Amino acid sequence: MSRLGHEAVFVTPDQFRSLPCPTYPEIRLALRPGRRLARAIEANQPCAIHIATEGPLGWAARRYCLKRRLPFTTAYHTKFPEYIRARFRVPLPLSYRVMRRFHKPASTIMVATQTIQEELERWGFGRIRRWSRGVDTQLFRPRTEAEILALAPHLNGVPKPIYLYVGRVAVEKNIQAFLAADLPGTKVVVGDGPQLDDLRRKFPRVLFTGARQGEELAAHYSAASVFVFPSRTDTFGLVLLEALASGVPVAAYPVPGPLDVVGGSAAGVLDEDLATAAKAALSIPAELCRAHALAFSWEACTRQFLSNLSPFDLHMWEKVG
Repeated sequence: MSRLGHEAVFVTPDQFRSLPCPTYPEIRLALRPGRRLARAIEANQPCAIHIATEGPLGWAARRYCLKRRLPFTTAYHTKFPEYIRARFRVPLPLSYRVMRRFHKPASTIMVATQTIQEELERWGFGRIRRWSRGVDTQLFRPRTEAEILALAPHLNGVPKPIYLYVGRVAVEKNIQAFLAADLPGTKVVVGDGPQLDDLRRKFPRVLFTGARQGEELAAHYSAASVFVFPSRTDTFGLVLLEALASGVPVAAYPVPGPLDVVGGSAAGVLDEDLATAAKAALSIPAELCRAHALAFSWEACTRQFLSNLSPFDLHMWEKVG
């Protein structure tokens, strides 16, 4: 962002008193953030405001902007209605009604893919524009066997092929569909979450590594033969790009996210039978996967985001004050 002449200021829950989100304890929810949020916004006097999520902080920012008639944009990153239904059986129409109310005053709703845009339009959302994602192709890259084992020695000697999942270990990620698939070799799960202990008990032959970051995480991608993405509810799936940048083909269901990232690129296999997709993906060359990922640059992603914003005249702060 700074390379393009802009400064981004983030207001996040860790700047407020907060409590853990039910069933997502590592996600914090800001408690009564209104006044402190207002002071943070007015201290920085931004020329554009973007609201990233629909949590308490997002609702407070929405109220602030509406009260002062400041334009703002929002993003639809997560299919919360589907997640809530998976956990608490709340009907989708009820949750989507809340989501529509949150996003309706935004000048633009940013989404990552065409299929998510079409889904939201069917639920009655409007003023939607595309904001794709980028991947760090320096960190996530093909690596030698020696590099991999230096960073992930626990992978030494595991039977191949290696089928990898990276992400939250939670019910909405549908990981059990991957772990129950009949596949030769080794299944590896990188990540943490509320379903981890349960899946460890049910699938003792699976290698669960816990959460990994940075070079360690990148080494796990590089070690994989196929990246398996069992989720049916993600709006994009940045992990797909990280795998492809590492030269690893993708196996997934033909649903939003994989359809948009992989599509007809031949860098992966999409099939309603996850085991069939994973076995077929073994023959995809690493060079093809890497080349596809290189089209998703951070600069292109940033320029797209900037073009979607709704900047306002800085003189508006005189009226706000």
